[in-house]
Formats: sequence, structure tokens, C-alpha cells
Amino acid sequence: MDIANSTVFITGANRGLGLAFAREARRRGVAKIYAGMRNTAGFNEPDIIPIRIDVTDKASIAAAAGLAADTTLLINNAGIAELIDGPLSGDVEEQSQRLFDVNYHGVVRVTRAFEPILSAQPQAAIINVLSDIVWLPRPILTPYAASKAAAWSYTNQLRFHLREKGIQVLGLHVGFVDTDLTDGIDVPKASPQDVVRQTYDALAAGRSEVMADRGTTVLKSTLSADVPGYITPPEGVI
Repeated sequence: MDIANSTVFITGANRGLGLAFAREARRRGVAKIYAGMRNTAGFNEPDIIPIRIDVTDKASIAAAAGLAADTTLLINNAGIAELIDGPLSGDVEEQSQRLFDVNYHGVVRVTRAFEPILSAQPQAAIINVLSDIVWLPRPILTPYAASKAAAWSYTNQLRFHLREKGIQVLGLHVGFVDTDLTDGIDVPKASPQDVVRQTYDALAAGRSEVMADRGTTVLKSTLSADVPGYITPPEGVI
């Protein structure tokens, strides 16, 4: 899908990767850009329209879809992450419920609300922001990893389901990105601008997945190995 004349709706677009998606869309001459966010106060980006949306609130999502009924490209970017002691931590269930509500159920809710809009368009697409964590054992991110793995599985089912409707579904897999979400984490980080450029290019090329950094590419390449990366990560990845 060529986004040049499309109308884009991005969740979690007030900062970080979501804002980078909005700015790159503007640079590429997108016809209209809706920036979805929980609080629109103080948002001031030229040619980018802020719309209130809380991906945990169905009424909020329905209202946003009503205001953005000309959307042709939906980008499910909103997400949260938290650290935890490990998979046996006493608060793992509580944290999992909180993260699943945003990172998995949020994607499902928003996609269901926008699907009728996208299906009515001659050309439409969905980008789901996923993570290399689905293939990488990091016990301190256990609930986050589980929620993103669920979102990846949903993305795969959605892609197959929407194929006959002509809606392209692209899964973006990436490791740590240099945004405020990863402040204080001392690891190599991808540039958000580079990630969104790769993603839009992959969309234009008709691809179904994009691995937006080297570590993610390496991890994905191990999935058919006798010892895949989710059992023993390759050297230099973790």
C-alpha cells in the first residue's frame, strides 16, 4: 500500500514511536493524519489532528472511529511496558492483566472498531507494532513479552482473515527503540525515525512483516534452528 494519499490513524501518537509515525507520514505527503492519544491537551503538531482515544475504553474507541471514518491506514502503536522480578513474581498476574488490557485487548478493540471503515475503502491496511520480545527470553519483561506474543498471534490470524477483503496487515517487530518508554535502560536502541521509515517502506512493498533492527532480524532467523533464539539467544542479542 502506498500511503501518499491515505488517511492514517495512529494510536499512542502523542510521543515516541507513535509521534515518529505521524511525522514521517506528514513528510511522505499523507492526505490526513489522525493522532490518537488519551489526553489531547497541549498537543500542537502542524497538519496532525489529535483525537482522544483510550484503547481500554470501548466508548472512547467508538467515538474516535466515528470522528476518523475516512481512515485507510490504522496503526496500532499504543502500548505499555513494566519491569518485574520474573515469571514467578507475586504480582505477575496483576501486571499481566494490566499489560494485556492495553497491548493485546487494546489492539483487538481498536481493530474491531475500525475494520468496517477499512473494509469500505478501495485500499486499506493495518500496522501492528509488535516486538522482538516474542522470541527473546527476558524474565524481567515476562508480562510484556506474553502480551506482545498474544498480539503477534492475533496479527497473524487477522492477516489471514482480512486477506480476501484486500486489507494488508503488517507486523512490525523491533527491539528497544530510543524513546521515553526506554529511558534509563542501558541497551542498544533503534532510532524511531529509522524504524518508521523501514515500516512504511515495507508497507509500500506489500510485505507482511518487517524486522526493524539487526537483533530482531537475527532472532527471527533462528526460529527453525535446532536451538532457536527463544531457548538460547544468539551471542550479542541479549
